[in-house]
Amino acid sequence: MSDRISDKVSQAKAAPLEPIDLVQDENSEKDIVNGVEKNNLNRLARHIAEQLAEENYSPAIIRGSFRVFEAAGFLVAGIVPYFTQGHHLDGTWMSHASVIVVSTMSLAMAYFAGGLYTTQSLSAGFRLLPRAMAIVSSLFALMALGGYFIDFKFLFSWNWFSSWFVGAIAFICVIRVMFAISMKKWNRNGFMERRAVIVGGADAAKKLIRDIEAEPDNDIRICGLFDDRSDDRSPPVVAGYPKLGTVKDVIAFARMTQIDLIILTLPLSAESRWIGMLKHLWVLPVDIRLAAHANSMKFRPRFYSFMPNSNIPMLDLFDKPIADWDSVSKRLFDLFFAAVALMLLWPIMIGAAIAVKMTSKGPVFFKQKRHGINNEEILIYKFRSMYTEMSDEKAAKLVTKDDPRVTPVGRFIRKTSIDELPQLFNVLIGNVSLVGPRPHAVIAQAQNKYFADVVDGYFARHRVKPGITGWAQINGLRGEITSDDKIKQRTEYDLDYIENWSLWFDLKILFKTPFSLFNTENAY
Repeated sequence: MSDRISDKVSQAKAAPLEPIDLVQDENSEKDIVNGVEKNNLNRLARHIAEQLAEENYSPAIIRGSFRVFEAAGFLVAGIVPYFTQGHHLDGTWMSHASVIVVSTMSLAMAYFAGGLYTTQSLSAGFRLLPRAMAIVSSLFALMALGGYFIDFKFLFSWNWFSSWFVGAIAFICVIRVMFAISMKKWNRNGFMERRAVIVGGADAAKKLIRDIEAEPDNDIRICGLFDDRSDDRSPPVVAGYPKLGTVKDVIAFARMTQIDLIILTLPLSAESRWIGMLKHLWVLPVDIRLAAHANSMKFRPRFYSFMPNSNIPMLDLFDKPIADWDSVSKRLFDLFFAAVALMLLWPIMIGAAIAVKMTSKGPVFFKQKRHGINNEEILIYKFRSMYTEMSDEKAAKLVTKDDPRVTPVGRFIRKTSIDELPQLFNVLIGNVSLVGPRPHAVIAQAQNKYFADVVDGYFARHRVKPGITGWAQINGLRGEITSDDKIKQRTEYDLDYIENWSLWFDLKILFKTPFSLFNTENAY
C-alpha cells in the first residue's frame, strides 16, 4: 500500500512540472485577467498580509553564519598570541598553522555532532555552556596529550598553547551568550521565523496547529488558513486562526507577504483535491508540504521529512528553488562575475552611452518595469534603443524587424545585446541575477495575447530572480516572439533551469552566452 501511495505522490509532484499541459476547468473562475494575477483578498487577509510584508531571514543561514563566525573567532584566538608572543620569528609557523586549522575544523565538527548548532541549542545561552566548554576542553586536552608524546616544546610553546585555550574559552562563552540573547529578541520580532499558511481546515488543521504549538523550539509561525469549503464544513476560525480565503487566494496572499511554507492538511485519499491545489500553488517560490501526522496510512520512515526542530512528519511536494545557502552562493557568484564583467566591458558601455546620446535626443538609459522574483515589479535598466517619443515603457508592442521606433544605433546594440549591459547594475543592486529566466514586461504580450494566457503556469518562471542571460537564450530562443510556441518553448527552458539549477549550470550558461550572440536571426 505504501509503495502505491508513494508512486501517486511522486506523480503529483511531477505533474505540475509540465505547465503547458495543465488545463483549467472552463467553468471555473479565471485566476489571470489581462495577463495579471487576480487579487481578491478580503480585508482581514490584506491586513495580515501587510503586517507580514517585511522580509524575514532564513534560520538556516543565521545558524550557518554563526558557525562560521564562531570558527573564525576560535582561529583568531590561536593566531593573536602567536604573533603577540613573537613566535612568528622562530620559524615554527607551519606547525602552529597546522594545529590551529585542524583544531578549528575538529571543534566545528564536534559541536555539530554534539547538537550545539541547532536553534534550541543556540537559544539556550548559559544552560548549554557547560557542554560547549567540556567539548573545547576535551579538544585541548587531546592536543596536550598528543604534544606530550611527540615533544611538545619542539612544535610550540606551552605559553602560546595556554593563551589560546583561555582566549578560546572566553570568546565562546561571550559569543554564545550574546547570540542567545539576540536570538530571543529576533524570535519575538519575527526576524528569523518560517512563515506558514495552512491549506485545509476542520479537525486535521486543528491537530496540526496543536502539534506545532506543542513544540516550543520550532520556528514556524502560522499566518492563517485557506480552504475552499463552506463554513459549515470548515469553520471560519480553527484553533484561534482565521480562515482568510480560498485556495486561489493563497497566491495573492503569498505575493504580498514573505511566506516560506504552505502545508496541505488533506488526507492522502483525497488525491484529486490536493493535486488540483498543486496546479494553482506550484507557481509560488515556497516549500509545499503535505502534513502526514493525521493520515491513517503510514509509510516507511525514510519517506517522511521533518522540518528543523520539529518531529511532525511531512511529505515533500515542492521545495523552494535556490533557497538558504544556495541563494548565498548564487549571490556571491553574481557579485563576483558582475564585477569582472564591468571591469572588462566598461569601454564598450561608455562607447554605447556616447553613441546613444549623440545620435538621438533623450536620456542614455531606458527604464522599464518588469517582473522579478515572486512577481515583484522591478525597474530594469537598458541603453535606450528607441526614439524617445516612440518609447514603449509598457511593452504593449514587441519590437519587430525594421521597426521604425528603433534608432540606427539601437539596431546595432539590440542585435549584439549591448543594450542589456546596464542590467549589470541591477545585478549589483540584487533584483536581477546574471543567469535566470529573462525578465518580461509586467503585462507581456505577443500577437495580442498575454503570455500568462498562452502558457498555464507561466508565473512559475518567477520562482527565482530573473537573469541577464538564461538557458532559453543560449538555446537560440532570443529576440522577437512571433508565435505561441515560442513563448511556450522559452517557458519550458526556464522551468527546466529552475528545477536543475546549480552553480556549475550557471557557469555553463554564462560562458556559452557570448557564442549564442552570433545567432541574430530574431534579434531586432
